[in-house]
Amino acid sequence: QVQLVESGGGLVQAGGSLRLSCSASGIIFSFNNMAWYRQAPGKEREFVARIFIGGTTNYADSVKGRFTISRDNAENTVYLQMNSLKPEDTAVYYCYAERRLVVTYDYWGQGTQVTVSS
Repeated sequence: QVQLVESGGGLVQAGGSLRLSCSASGIIFSFNNMAWYRQAPGKEREFVARIFIGGTTNYADSVKGRFTISRDNAENTVYLQMNSLKPEDTAVYYCYAERRLVVTYDYWGQGTQVTVSS
């Protein structure tokens, strides 16, 4: 029913920018929080940024000051503006969404590749 679809990934040079988008379908509600995670080859998936429905945000230390997460609650879409990209940002970026009721439901997108060249 619920699907998260990421877009906006690609290949950029170090210092460049990308804007990732994640749109949710199959719902008539707003997620309690939405987030971005990333996973590089041989590494575990790691948290990047999170935004709650009220607008509060959290960022991994590695991306603070460079990445900005935002959301459009009406459209159930979350964005990740990535500036000053570094080669170490190279990874598959995954969209995450949480629907919190009495029970919490988690949803993941299939990911979009971001490659930053030196």
